[in-house]
Amino acid sequence: MKLLLDENVDVRFKFCFDAGIYEVLTVRDMEWNGVKNGKLLKLAADYGFDAFICVDKNLPYQQNLSVLALPVIVIDIHKNVLPSLKMIYPSLIVLL
Repeated sequence: MKLLLDENVDVRFKFCFDAGIYEVLTVRDMEWNGVKNGKLLKLAADYGFDAFICVDKNLPYQQNLSVLALPVIVIDIHKNVLPSLKMIYPSLIVLL
């Protein structure tokens, strides 16, 4: 499963995923830093990503997620830091 982490997600979070199951890239890996959400989501779909993971709670209000070609997972955490991301990892895997 090919996943894209938004640029606001700690890049170290990608190393939490089982590399035998998930191919996890970041917006930075793809050199898409600064690309606006609408275009970014289209690029992610065009490049064959299976899901986009972000922490931007406003994204569902800014984009019509129901018409996108890939699922968008918005992680709702109190602090956007690696320890908090690791805490939600098991739930994220179940969701995926």
